Amino acid sequence: MKGILLAGGSGSRLYPLSLVANKQLQPVYDKPMVYYPLTVLIAGGIREICLIAAPEDLPRFQQLLGDGSQWGIHLEYRLQARPEGIAQTFLIAADFIGDGPVTLILGDNLFFGGDALPRALAAFQGGASIFAYHVTNPSSYGVVELDASGQARSLEEKPASPRSPFAVPGVYLYDGQVVEIARSLKPSSRGELEVTDVNREYLRRGQLQVTRLSRGFAWLDAGTSTSLFDAAAFVQTIEKRQGIKLGCPEEAALRRGFLSLEQFENLIQKMPDCEYRHYLQGIGTDFRRAESAQMSMPA
Repeated sequence: MKGILLAGGSGSRLYPLSLVANKQLQPVYDKPMVYYPLTVLIAGGIREICLIAAPEDLPRFQQLLGDGSQWGIHLEYRLQARPEGIAQTFLIAADFIGDGPVTLILGDNLFFGGDALPRALAAFQGGASIFAYHVTNPSSYGVVELDASGQARSLEEKPASPRSPFAVPGVYLYDGQVVEIARSLKPSSRGELEVTDVNREYLRRGQLQVTRLSRGFAWLDAGTSTSLFDAAAFVQTIEKRQGIKLGCPEEAALRRGFLSLEQFENLIQKMPDCEYRHYLQGIGTDFRRAESAQMSMPA
């Protein structure tokens, strides 16, 4: 499974903050926004990742993330000359995707709680898999209508009168058909290639799976000034109360086995003296302790 992180768009909903930096480079509490979806991909076991951004923003992402080798992954970059819809992603990254499968995650989406995403990645065998999340304002999102068995009945993009309270969060799993489907799309009335139309085609083919996310799962779209503040407050609350960090690619890479403990500790040594380094040092100490305990157990 490969991963695509879409970090493009004009950021108009964040104006005038977007005059300072790309939306996905804005801080969400103590980390750049892009760290959160990147961590989701790493935690899901994805090592080959392509980040898509506008030409003026790409150098800053490359400076921030590099080639990904510090986390045991491989990062590639593609240009999005003009934002023309989420489904444009599959045309821009067609050579990266190849025959699939691929997970697309939006750079302004944050996820927390449960193991629904990793399980879906591990269980994926073909077709398309999307998620359904209960929201109070479904007209702001792509909406999926579910039948009594929990399968998709219809899909709409930002409908004025939604048929369902279930929004489709910004993470999607597809097989290699997605490039061919994207090439067949026509722009919507908004002038965009809609990811909802991609999902509709998989539904028409009888190849769309939907996973309903539980109440214990949190999804935040940090694309507006208000939602960006809400996301930062949420992250701060979770981190302070639980003593964990969200959106930490180093920790995800260690737990996934992409980094050895020695590589992890060497990576920390290069960081300045800060809260982020102190947290990771604690993670390293916990791993060392667990390693020692395992070695001391009788055979």
